[in-house]
Amino acid sequence: MSDTLITLNINASDVSVTPGVTVAAAIAMAGDITTRRSVGGAARAPLCGMGVCQECRVTIDGRPHQLSCQTLCADGMHVVTGAVA
Repeated sequence: MSDTLITLNINASDVSVTPGVTVAAAIAMAGDITTRRSVGGAARAPLCGMGVCQECRVTIDGRPHQLSCQTLCADGMHVVTGAVA
């Protein structure tokens, strides 16, 4: 088992995780599970964990609508969620 951590940036805060962690899990570890906002502005969060519900969509490295539950964290990745309006 390696003690290596990777660091990504979530909503302008650095978060360090072990390799193999999904972006959705890293968002939860950062303290706010909100991934997007509904049309009415309600906070949404991952539901199914397998990419079907689409509630986990975030912007990753400038690319919107990425499924955070299906994306593994990468060192230096930048993630923006719907928690920041």
